[in-house]
Amino acid sequence: MQNNAKNTTRILPPHGPIAENGREILLSLKNVDITFGTGEDAVRAVKNASFDIYKGETFSLVGESGSGKTTIGRAVIRVNPCAAGEIDYKGVRISGKIPRALDREVIRNIQMVFQDPAASLNERATVDYIISEGLYNFHLFENEADRVKKVEKIIEEVGLLPEHLTRYPHEFSGGQRQRIGLARAMVMQPELVIADEPISALDVSIRAQVLNLMKKFQQELNITYLFIAHDLSIVRYISDRIAVIYKGDIVEIAETEELFDYPLHPYTRSLISAIPIPDPKLEKHKVLRTYDPSAHDYSTEQPKLADIGHGHFVRGSEKEIEEYRALRERNERIQSITILPEDAEMPADTRKPEAFDEDFLKAPANDTGSIWLAVAAFFLPILGLIGWALFRHWHHPRNAKQCRKGALIALAVIAALVILFGIFLALALV
Repeated sequence: MQNNAKNTTRILPPHGPIAENGREILLSLKNVDITFGTGEDAVRAVKNASFDIYKGETFSLVGESGSGKTTIGRAVIRVNPCAAGEIDYKGVRISGKIPRALDREVIRNIQMVFQDPAASLNERATVDYIISEGLYNFHLFENEADRVKKVEKIIEEVGLLPEHLTRYPHEFSGGQRQRIGLARAMVMQPELVIADEPISALDVSIRAQVLNLMKKFQQELNITYLFIAHDLSIVRYISDRIAVIYKGDIVEIAETEELFDYPLHPYTRSLISAIPIPDPKLEKHKVLRTYDPSAHDYSTEQPKLADIGHGHFVRGSEKEIEEYRALRERNERIQSITILPEDAEMPADTRKPEAFDEDFLKAPANDTGSIWLAVAAFFLPILGLIGWALFRHWHHPRNAKQCRKGALIALAVIAALVILFGIFLALALV
């Protein structure tokens, strides 16, 4: 495989290659596969992923849990090896075997902010050492006074105080710990920062502060972000371009407003429809679209990620790509969020989250689902079935469930005893 050939380049060039649109390509993934395990137990977590990240932009990778977002981020920092394809940084391959000098440059230029601010910090080290560790490893200071100056400057820029440097991570809140993690990354003056759901573990009020802090660093230091998230409302605020990933496949890539105005892939529409609306009445009547992958017919033709114009890439078969292209050329905004009138019924192909528990929400307080109902139904199964029907009629789903459970177990036991008795009788007659 191309990825296994050793890269002999030892230094990174000052600039990356220039794309057709005139922008500098900082990071490029080319047909990347990432696999865990071997043989029959192998799991292909990322499949043929390809995209470019331009210098100075925020490129977001969104998808549900387990879709491969973090796997790609860890592959960029050389934690997860690529099974196929390659990852280029400034036009230089950094995946696979590379010289130690190049590896150090990659570590120096690409930093990561992790999702869990508690687990990503060394609890036995002071904040001063945590932030200074990268400076020590790469000797990015002239003398001790210069190191202290850099650490104090960065800790103030993330909204903390110099006196916090002598404390330990457990003495801080979650938001403060994430600020420390951000300071640890920014003190290295990286060109690319991989932010792996950096605000998902934070309170809502703290999230905006951390996002504004990240945008501030981007404007001042021209930092490029690979922002990994699952919340599209946050992604819309911070991103320049967005890639949507589903079970290891990149299904759509577009600029932020392009993606929200013209979401072409059904999975993208389902993600947008899941964005909460800050109005309980509207949210109650919102249609939640569910993505059904079986709707695609890829039995005779393998799908591919194709450019349909306007910087918009969508994954699909040739027929689907033509449909997406025709839909986009109409220049009519695609509505992904639908609010139904109060008296309207939900479409058959959609489900509201609260529908699963609707009966339980209507149940009265004395619908306790007592285990004694199941015991009584076990000894009196006919009465148990009658109780099940009555409780259902009275909207007591928990009680009805216990009656049905006890009655069904009793009937199963009776059936088993009858069968055993029949077998013994047959043997006795023989």
